[in-house]
Amino acid sequence: MTPVEQVLALVRPEILALAPYSSARKESKGGRVWLDANENPETPSVHKPLLNRYPDPQPPELIAKLAALYGIAPAQALVTRGSDEGIDLLLRTFCRAGQDAILITPPTYGMYVVAAGIQNARVVSVPLIREKNFALDADAVLKSVSSEVKLVFLCSPNNPTGNLLDRAAVLRIVRSLAGKAVVAVDEAYVDFSGVPSLAAEIAANPNLVVLRTLSKAFGLAGARVGTTIADPAVIAVLQKVIAPYPVPSPVLIAALAALSADGLTAAQESVRQLVAERARLSSELPKLAAVKRVWPSDSNYLLIEVADSARAMAAGRAAGIIWRDRSKDVPNTVRITVGTAEENNSTLEVLSRV
Repeated sequence: MTPVEQVLALVRPEILALAPYSSARKESKGGRVWLDANENPETPSVHKPLLNRYPDPQPPELIAKLAALYGIAPAQALVTRGSDEGIDLLLRTFCRAGQDAILITPPTYGMYVVAAGIQNARVVSVPLIREKNFALDADAVLKSVSSEVKLVFLCSPNNPTGNLLDRAAVLRIVRSLAGKAVVAVDEAYVDFSGVPSLAAEIAANPNLVVLRTLSKAFGLAGARVGTTIADPAVIAVLQKVIAPYPVPSPVLIAALAALSADGLTAAQESVRQLVAERARLSSELPKLAAVKRVWPSDSNYLLIEVADSARAMAAGRAAGIIWRDRSKDVPNTVRITVGTAEENNSTLEVLSRV
């Protein structure tokens, strides 16, 4: 079998045999009077844009802009409702309920486990190495992959620790699992890292999937625009599973604006400012008595260890500042998102009094 055929052999048989839902908008080509989708011919509301028509399931203009942004072919991209939908689609496509499993490397993003639970897929955990700034243990991962493991989720930069996973270690896992499992690399925060995406490696490694989002660097968390990047054959299978209309018309407008020339410039400047503020926080936080450790970060947040996380969180809430207590993952840790200079000054001031 070819490498692509090996990946397709991992797909649940019932998904391969599935005839995907064919929406009216998918079937319609051109036309001026649309009477095919049981739509209201007008938008009674005075609000714009016009919302009486169903949107294009995968808007070509948006796909083209995302492909240009990520340096991929349009056929490698699937627009989803945030990265979370991409995670869910992968679970439902590759993991048979009650039979298959995923592998995760905790502490990491919680939605992998949630999606696995919904699909009734078992979860195999191979912890990151805390003593090495939460480094990836590639040997342990490969030893833990059984025939039941169909998906390996690697978050890089990792949430909540903020660090990039070693690129060579990730690619070693991808190549070692060719024909055995799909490796999904979640790059939600890679824009803040200064390193290139792994998406360019997909052509040589069709069992690699990369998850991207406009939520972070582009500030569109409220719009929910994610991109699943994979071999075109994998994208074609995922399109059988995805809901018919994942890109609402207002979301499309917002995404296209964000990906315009002005939008791209604004996003680049936003990333520059946040990275500078991250460096400032990384320098100032260790000077505070309450802060025991600040882990290196390649993302737009910092994981810090404090003397008493409950006390720190209470102090923040009292001042109207909400951080994220991650003590359930790493004892007495708090995850602090990098904000504006003023917001970061408030963080420093509150923690100085804890």
